[in-house]
Amino acid sequence: MCQGAPTTTLEGMQNTPPIVSFRSVTKEYGTGAGAVRALDDVTVDIRAGEFTAIMGPSGSGKSTFMNVAAGLDDVTRGEVLVTGQPVHRMTDQQRTLLRRDRVGFVFQAFNLVPTLSAAENIELPFELAGRTLDGETRRWIEHLSTVLGLRDRLGHHPAQLSGGQQQRVAIARALASRPAIVFADEPTGNLDTRTSREVLTLLRTACGEYGQTIAMVSHDPVAASYADRVLVIADGRIAADHNRLAPQDISRLLIGLETAA
Repeated sequence: MCQGAPTTTLEGMQNTPPIVSFRSVTKEYGTGAGAVRALDDVTVDIRAGEFTAIMGPSGSGKSTFMNVAAGLDDVTRGEVLVTGQPVHRMTDQQRTLLRRDRVGFVFQAFNLVPTLSAAENIELPFELAGRTLDGETRRWIEHLSTVLGLRDRLGHHPAQLSGGQQQRVAIARALASRPAIVFADEPTGNLDTRTSREVLTLLRTACGEYGQTIAMVSHDPVAASYADRVLVIADGRIAADHNRLAPQDISRLLIGLETAA
């Protein structure tokens, strides 16, 4: 499980029920001679409480991995399960409901609504789902806002917030509904070094203190070093799967894979 110290081992998580399961997943774009195989017979689990960094060269299939796991894209072959539910068999409406109720997203571009305040952005998923915030949920959002340092910024609009503050709002929005898993797509890509560290620390806190499961797509070895697990995809396949690594070890791993290609 995600912890403050780098003592996590993959062996210690083997009995934890998976949040996401891929079974012989292949994803192809196009048909015939021009078809591109973005994922090639991938079998892997993301277990509850893990902070997993998904890495790989440009075009390796890491973004496709996330899109398929989140039900944003269909598989060509194989099975994808999220919290035990067969996403590969779902209709578009069923996938939309699954993402609404069980999945959170944090993006590089923040994706906040500029005309809404920070508080309104955090509560937006509930508004879109037609869900009334009960007392417990309001207390949870207040707690998140405090932990994320947003209590005095909730009335501000995105343009009045720094990049780091906007990303904190996005993290609060992702965690507010207590999703089974949060997918973070290059969440520090638009942030400076100090703010990136703060955001990554917050993600680890969400994992370690709240039991949140996080899958983060990243190209940055420093960002990936905050994760419990480093999953490397190359040419659509799982090329490496390690427990927590230091940035220099991740860099050597990626360089080694590129050299061998």
